[in-house]
Amino acid sequence: MRIDWLAKANHLLQTMAFCLATSAIQFAFRPDRPYEIGLVYSLAIGSSIWFLIDFGRELFASSAATGWPQGHAGWLLPMGSVLGGYLIGTVSGDAWFGWSSWSGVGLQTLPASLLITALAGTSASYYFYTRTQSSYLSARMAEANYHAAQAKLKLLETQLEPHMLFNTLANLRVLVDSDPARALVMLDHLIAYLRATLSASRASTHTLQTEFDRLRDYLELMAVRMGPRLSFKLQLPAALATLEIPTLLLQPLVENAIGHGLEPKVEGGNVTVQAIREGAVLKLEVRDTGMGLAAKALNSDGFGLAQVRERLQTAYGSQARLTVLPGPGCGVGVRIELPCQG
Repeated sequence: MRIDWLAKANHLLQTMAFCLATSAIQFAFRPDRPYEIGLVYSLAIGSSIWFLIDFGRELFASSAATGWPQGHAGWLLPMGSVLGGYLIGTVSGDAWFGWSSWSGVGLQTLPASLLITALAGTSASYYFYTRTQSSYLSARMAEANYHAAQAKLKLLETQLEPHMLFNTLANLRVLVDSDPARALVMLDHLIAYLRATLSASRASTHTLQTEFDRLRDYLELMAVRMGPRLSFKLQLPAALATLEIPTLLLQPLVENAIGHGLEPKVEGGNVTVQAIREGAVLKLEVRDTGMGLAAKALNSDGFGLAQVRERLQTAYGSQARLTVLPGPGCGVGVRIELPCQG
């Protein structure tokens, strides 16, 4: 039997606070009686009831939702504990003051004392019962939200994979007829990329090194098709290589840079992917020297940007930010800022 002592101490402190309130109410109705008497008996009876209930629960199988014994024990335990706590607390109070509550005036006030104890004990028991049930439901809701977020991330990843794959296969189909040798090289890069993607699909995150390796495979694929019109640079400091980020986070940004920036440009251009750490913030930037964006397009979301924003929101909430920036002279840049975990 494993006992959560911290929870027991917390329950005892709350019980003592409840006893103080009860003794204050008693004194308000009986100001002619010394406050100390009600205080001592209230603390003695209340702590005895707490002990019998809180430790008595450990002897029975309890419901996960309420932490309370199931079946008949669920109502017999508090009833027996209230009665037993009253007897133990009264004897303890008598020992403190050096008198007996079972004779003379004590017997005359016995019914009222029993009623007060029953009401207070029932109220306290109901309070702890509902509090435990509320904590359990809150924990279950948090667990459900976590699993929902994970499922949402998986769904977004499955949306990204076909998007990239269809574009690549369409490019490969053109090369099969026009340049079989380059098509074979492209196919080799595609196989390498898909192998890496398959191994990473079993997790929602992977290291920056893995992300950059997969980007290299993709860019090599595009370089076969575009030839000298495409050059790229991947800048990943060794100190950041082991940091974890969501899988395929940068992929759609690189696709946008090529599809909307470099391919429409006759002379092509360059794509640079860079990782920088500034204190507790990790900055990931994708920049190109392509056609650039009109001012009104800087705040719009295409397929890739919408997915990236949603994934960042799901994984990091308000701690992450995506910013689209116009390039110096030409091209465009996208910067992701997220908490640096590691």
